Amino acid sequence: MGKLVIIPTPIGNLDDITFRAVKMLNECQLVYAEDTRVTKKLLNHLNIQNHVVPFHAHNEHRVLEKCIESIKSNELTGLVSDAGTPGISDPGYLLIRACLKEEIEVECLPGPTAIVPALVASGFPSERFHFEGFLPHKKGRETRIKNISELDCTIIYYESPHRILKTLKQLLKILEFDRKACVAREISKMYETYHHGTLSSLIEYFTENKPKGEIVLIIAGKN
Repeated sequence: MGKLVIIPTPIGNLDDITFRAVKMLNECQLVYAEDTRVTKKLLNHLNIQNHVVPFHAHNEHRVLEKCIESIKSNELTGLVSDAGTPGISDPGYLLIRACLKEEIEVECLPGPTAIVPALVASGFPSERFHFEGFLPHKKGRETRIKNISELDCTIIYYESPHRILKTLKQLLKILEFDRKACVAREISKMYETYHHGTLSSLIEYFTENKPKGEIVLIIAGKN
């Protein structure tokens, strides 16, 4: 019986990768990747040669059974995403769940994720927080926002630069007051920035300054 190893990869600066992650990328007989092109660039940077196979949002259900059989036949199989820890807001959790169902050992290495640095650097209370991941692109957005409106802890979203204004405006409309928030952009990259303010001031700022890059949105809980 094989073993699946969850290997976090850098979210920006390639120096963020751990020695243990490099060791596992070398030792695995096969690596499943969200985007093989992104993963091969990382492996080339690390001077690692390995067999990389796609496992992403467009093929996960179709190839799941085949993946399980492959994992069983290899001693070590790695799972990586384009950036960060697989299984968080990406299809990797389906493979992890299927492995556990088949009683295949799953090991997750500690490593990069955008949630923690964004939360800590935002200055919002971090002893309790609620992570929402991505909001739905279309239907269900307002319902999801209403569900968090009464939470008294810090709330965290992932968001794209194309939808951040829409999200800020919906939050201001649905929440009971103009809450404080922080938009963290391009964490661990050259143009990493943190924009603090109220929802309304952030709407004003990003209306005038088109947002770019990957975004983590941190919102104050209900007082």
